[in-house]
Amino acid sequence: MRKIGLLSDNHSYYGEEIYQNLLDVDEIWHSGDIGNIKSIEKIKEIGVFRAVYGNIDDISVKEYYPLNNIFFCEGVKVLMTHIGGYPGRYSPRVKDLLRIERPDLYICGHSHICKVVKDKEFNILHMNPGSYGHYGFHKIRTLLKFEIDERKIVNLRVVELGLRGQIK
Repeated sequence: MRKIGLLSDNHSYYGEEIYQNLLDVDEIWHSGDIGNIKSIEKIKEIGVFRAVYGNIDDISVKEYYPLNNIFFCEGVKVLMTHIGGYPGRYSPRVKDLLRIERPDLYICGHSHICKVVKDKEFNILHMNPGSYGHYGFHKIRTLLKFEIDERKIVNLRVVELGLRGQIK
């Protein structure tokens, strides 16, 4: 069993509340728009760190993280990218990737909207953790936590980190 913390769209923000909320996970996955690479240094120390770059990320992030990250975790095939859309409204690039790769779990960021949807067309689970940063139009900063146990995603929960713009 692996405990996962799923993040996105921090836009260079790092706060101690992020670190504290991830101390109980084995792996941290970040679906892009990291911003300043230094903003993730401390959380990378917690465990395995997987990420993709987003549309605001410059060469300092792209040097370390790909556009698409395809990997297996506890037998679950994961496809993670930053911009891709939602079931029924995927970008052509992502729709092609889903057809070719046939993941069990598709993760993206970009919208700043926390959403988990079962896609019946591709028979996958789609996750977007929202945004844990302060830049954007979202009201509540969020991340997702879940476990992968024997090829099943279990104990999925949304962690609310407070209001956007309320930096302490």
